[in-house]
Amino acid sequence: MPRGDKSSYTDKQKRKAEHIEEGYEDRGLPRKEAESRAWATVNKESGGGNKSGSGRGRKDTHVSSSRGGKAHKSSSPEQRSAAARKGWETRRRKQAGGS
Repeated sequence: MPRGDKSSYTDKQKRKAEHIEEGYEDRGLPRKEAESRAWATVNKESGGGNKSGSGRGRKDTHVSSSRGGKAHKSSSPEQRSAAARKGWETRRRKQAGGS
């Protein structure tokens, strides 16, 4: 099987790679780079090509999909608490001042 051959991937993996690729292209990456990153993501999650059928292959980890979108994960409890206090003070000030 030549390098880059996608015949051993399931339809679900191919659809997933297509969807990820579109997301990268929307962010402004060139098509070839987006495709490369998409397949790398699919490989990382599923361990490469799986054979189709119930109970065959390995479970997907979804580690790459869970990244991003959650800013509070990286901040410490003290930082989150400070942000909450700041927001509360701002709301109180605006309500008292009427602006």
